[in-house]
Amino acid sequence: MKVISWNLLRLTGAAVEDVASLLEREKPDVLLMQEVTEHMDVLPSLVAGHFHRQPWPGRIHGLAVWTRQHHVAPYALPLPASRLPGRLPRRRAQIIQVGDVTFANVHLSHGQLLNRRQLSRIAASLRGKPSAIIGDYNAVGPILVPGYFDVGPLEPTHFGSNVVPFRLDRCLVHGLRCGAASTLAFGPSDHRPIVLDLHVSTAAAKRDPLRGTRHRIARLRAALR
Repeated sequence: MKVISWNLLRLTGAAVEDVASLLEREKPDVLLMQEVTEHMDVLPSLVAGHFHRQPWPGRIHGLAVWTRQHHVAPYALPLPASRLPGRLPRRRAQIIQVGDVTFANVHLSHGQLLNRRQLSRIAASLRGKPSAIIGDYNAVGPILVPGYFDVGPLEPTHFGSNVVPFRLDRCLVHGLRCGAASTLAFGPSDHRPIVLDLHVSTAAAKRDPLRGTRHRIARLRAALR
């Protein structure tokens, strides 16, 4: 199953025509999007498929999913929030069942302790199903979630102030194996789309959560020599 995740950059980033071009060019089975506005609602008129947008209360943007084949209607999973005044919006994950795989489409908080708590909440809700938590993690440094391992591309996906590289867009999986992981060009957004080839694998859920990351780091180091 080919899966793409892209933070579109609300209002000033990717337009619906850009997303339609991506779908026609890359032909994914699943596209997960963050910072999506109501302008994306016309996407099914440009590219055949199934589309659901989940706006965040009080915000012009939210999460959305497009799939080539029919999927179970997504539901919103409320996530832990900061108690500090003004720390809005309250984050939600978009949970989608596509075949045997459950996807959690995420745009997590910037707080490094808070976004780890949000990931733990998502993982607990999935209860060991073959699943992938994909999207904009806003996380810096390693992430350890019991039973999950990181299969996303290792290169930076965002540059803070167009200078500082960050690997914000990630994918943690349970019960799945990843055949390939890569990034695409930024396009009009400030995030690179990430592309993953995911397959259900019972054995994958039992292996070392860091094994895939270690292997990719070794390959990256070898390529830089």
